[in-house]
Order: sequence, then C-alpha cells, then structure tokens
Amino acid sequence: MKANAADQLEVRLAARALGRHGLAHAYGHCSKRLDADHFLVCAPRPMGLIAPGEDGWVVPVQGPLPEGVLGEVRLHQQVYRRRPDVGAVTRSMPPATMALGTARRVPRARHGLGAYFGAGVALWNDPQLVREDARAAAVVDAMGQAPAIVMRGNGLVTAADSLPVAASLAWYLEDAARLELAVLGAGLELSSQVLSADECARRATRDGAIFERMWAWLVAGDPELG
Repeated sequence: MKANAADQLEVRLAARALGRHGLAHAYGHCSKRLDADHFLVCAPRPMGLIAPGEDGWVVPVQGPLPEGVLGEVRLHQQVYRRRPDVGAVTRSMPPATMALGTARRVPRARHGLGAYFGAGVALWNDPQLVREDARAAAVVDAMGQAPAIVMRGNGLVTAADSLPVAASLAWYLEDAARLELAVLGAGLELSSQVLSADECARRATRDGAIFERMWAWLVAGDPELG
C-alpha cells in the first residue's frame, strides 16, 4: 500500500510541529492510520529535522515491522491493533510531563486544557525502551481507553481520532504538566482546585474549532505551508 500526498504532508507537519514546540528532540515519532490494516509513520529520524517532501513509511497493523522502521513504532502498531477508535498516535518527550513521570505522577485537571484528560491519564511505571511486541502490548493495555499514557522516564504517548487532535493533546498535557509543577513548586497543592468530572465534561469541548485553532498554531511557520 502507498500513502497519498495529503497523508504524507499531515504526518510531516505534525512531526515538525512536535519538534518545533519542544515536545520532542532527537527521539519521538508520530503516525496516522490509513485503513484497518495500515498506518503511516514519520521518517525514522529526529522529527524536527524531517525535510519537506520526505515521506514516511507505511506499516502493517498486523505482522512484523518493515526493515528500517524504528523498533518503538511497535507502540503505534499495538495501539492501532487494540483500539479501532484511534486514528493517530504521537510519541514525544515533553520535559514537564517527563519530570512528573519520574515521580510516578501525571498532571491533574486543574485548568481548561487539563479537562481533556478529566477521565485520567495512564502511567507506565517502567523507564526501559519499548522495542518488543509483548512490552508494547503491555503499555497499550495499561493505557486502556485513556487519551494518553505517561511513561516513567520515557516520555508520552497520545492517541486520538486524528493527527491534529493527537498532536494537540500532546501539547495540552505538557501545559497541564507545566501547571502541575508550578502548583507543586509554590506549595499550593492542597488549595489548588482540581476540576470535577462535570466541569471536565463541560469544558472539554470540540466546539468553536478548539482543535482546529490549536493545530493551526502548532503548524504555523512550517516550510511546507508557505
């Protein structure tokens, strides 16, 4: 199977955005489901360095990874295999999220962007690389139906119905982590309010082009957008 030009472009835009906004450095990757049996992952190099026109790789949802595809892409493969609702995955290294993860903590829903994780953020309590099918499957099982899982000392995975939403969620969670660290650093944990389930449900809206505006901001200035 071959990915079309529009899908290749969207994956490149998301990859460079994650790098440009400090959510990934030398390591990380993003992908988009093409159909029930295939997904497209970005080129296997630092996302911020992916060149205009540089195509990603088509990967089967079932079976071994194609030669040359990064081993941790098994995480994407297992998400697509276990969650038919997911249309895109990001794997990033956001610094505030990683700082909390070292303490086996995840951000709490203290502000509007945190509301998108009101049902909870999963935690994988193991800092080792995930390059085997069994380990990748275990991470995804721990993730369950959550939109994100923080991997202790090893970054973040987000999953959503589209790549613009998955990339936006990575930024949202990092902003929630930044706020969490600020609250903890100021000694305000006991007095800082956490949104209730009802507040989260009402605040985590998609109305008003919420994700479309975030995506536009994330990709602004990309060389392939002129």
